Amino acid sequence: MHVGEKRDLTKRTFEFAKCIVRLCRKLDQTAGVSRTMANQLLRSGTSIGANVEEGQAAQSRADFLSKYSISLKEARETHYWLRLLVATDIVAENYLKDLIAEANEIISILTAIVKKLKEK
Repeated sequence: MHVGEKRDLTKRTFEFAKCIVRLCRKLDQTAGVSRTMANQLLRSGTSIGANVEEGQAAQSRADFLSKYSISLKEARETHYWLRLLVATDIVAENYLKDLIAEANEIISILTAIVKKLKEK
């Protein structure tokens, strides 16, 4: 993943989800806490793009706002799990640095979109 690269949000969140799936595959190889956290991370990390994708086919502005708001909540949860993996020494910080940065950027983008929609 090329952090900061300008891309369509649907493509960007899809690429992010691919990275999450790959990370969770590795975490899933170890029973216990790593596997449990992988399940949580997999759900939230793949939900971001799924809701952005659904938002693209929204039937109304309210529906669009709802899907993007869910994406934002999922992005924040994903960011939490990534930080927790580092803080508990399950994954080395240098391995997740780019993924955490991308989560931050996605959160910023979604926050701006949701905020703008709520102002209208």
